[in-house]
Amino acid sequence: MSVELTGLALPLGRFTLEVGALLTARMTAVFGPSGSGKTTLLEVIAGLRRPARGRVRVDGEVLTDATAGVFVPPERRGIGYVTQDGALFPHLTVRANLRYGADSSRPRPAGLTLEHVAAVLEIGPLATRLPSTLSGGEKQRVALGRALLAAPRLLLLDEPLAGLDLPLRDRLLPYLARVRDEFSIPMLYVTHSPDEVVALCSEALVLDAGHLIRQGRVGELFVPSSVPHHVYRPG
Repeated sequence: MSVELTGLALPLGRFTLEVGALLTARMTAVFGPSGSGKTTLLEVIAGLRRPARGRVRVDGEVLTDATAGVFVPPERRGIGYVTQDGALFPHLTVRANLRYGADSSRPRPAGLTLEHVAAVLEIGPLATRLPSTLSGGEKQRVALGRALLAAPRLLLLDEPLAGLDLPLRDRLLPYLARVRDEFSIPMLYVTHSPDEVVALCSEALVLDAGHLIRQGRVGELFVPSSVPHHVYRPG
């Protein structure tokens, strides 16, 4: 799988998001301080925003090309998106939320079943409960399961642990690692936590004020001397 971002530009008021990169890793971090353009970049890839300039290509398919006037609608991109709050349907049980993802018409690998996803994320016992009765960590696991069951070719995770306290974040990291290792679905993972980047990702993009200031292997980038002080900070 490859994600090719060519000459992307989108004015954001205080600055312009400008990114060009080729991503090929199983799990890539999009890292930077709050307000650096991380979420906006995911929204451009997902088709939730149109860039003023540039092109988005996934697995060789052009999804956005501002010059050529190409724009594939979000629902036809085959991209899953998990937001910080999970965005579960409040009137549906956990199982019904998961089934909503499983109803996708996209071809799915043999192992990508509701039962298997529920087992990997340990959410089977929650099946009959409503989202209002779940903890923050449980909601995020269900949201992740629903996104996986839609069989996306690319999964975008927008700070899925940001609203959780540190002990709970530490307990959820193994679930994200399990998803990374169990399913062959590439992921872009937005965070401002170096600990999460090091624990989960092999490649990273570092954004600051809308600009891509670093790209490379996590082991090469994440030392204090290589990332600007105001960017490199604990979550």
